[in-house]
Amino acid sequence: MLQTPSGGAGNGTVAPDSGLMSIGAVLNALRDEFPDITISKIRFLESEGLVEPRRTPAGYRKFSAHDVERLARVLRMQRDHYLPLKVIREHLDAMERGEAVPLPALGRQRDGEPAREPAEGPTVARIGREELLAGAGIGERELEEWESYGLLAPLPDGSYDAEAVTVASLVVQLGGFGIEPRHLRVMKAAADREAGLVDQVVAPLKRHRNPQTRAHAEARTKELAGLAVKLHAALVQTALGVRLP
Repeated sequence: MLQTPSGGAGNGTVAPDSGLMSIGAVLNALRDEFPDITISKIRFLESEGLVEPRRTPAGYRKFSAHDVERLARVLRMQRDHYLPLKVIREHLDAMERGEAVPLPALGRQRDGEPAREPAEGPTVARIGREELLAGAGIGERELEEWESYGLLAPLPDGSYDAEAVTVASLVVQLGGFGIEPRHLRVMKAAADREAGLVDQVVAPLKRHRNPQTRAHAEARTKELAGLAVKLHAALVQTALGVRLP
């Protein structure tokens, strides 16, 4: 357990030299385990009540070692279990009250647990709009722009496939090289065509009445998707004349 530096007089403010960490220092402390962490995401998690840093008289945030530990737990539960922030907050608050509460089994299947599959097919890990914004470190304007280009799209219930965080993070990284979201529409169109080809192959299996055959369709889809991704990467490398590690 990290030791929490001593703070001020209990009114939520601290002296600038209290030994607590600035938001930039917190970012550096978390970045090794969470490379996609941003200051915007830390501020968002604060706004959602996941962490409550103290403030200097000038209004600057100051985080204790306990705050950093709590942020790391929040990020792990988002990354590994795709839990909504409300569930994460309630779980951590209960733990800090000394209550023995199990981690809710939402989102991904956890290691060692049997896959649970409803009659209509496998459960898709989903996240809310706020979780997507926080996970990618972006704002509403960026998300709306990317949706207009078809790079991201909400599911019928307004949530997003958990993989949307990965897509959004990659869009951000490509933007750092001057590649704008509108330029990525060709990649989205190519991905849609590849997905359509895979779907044509497995469609007969998906329509089969035998549950085992439908389960086989899911496995075949994953296998074909993996091969398509490898082929796409190889073709891009060949076209550019480069070799990725």
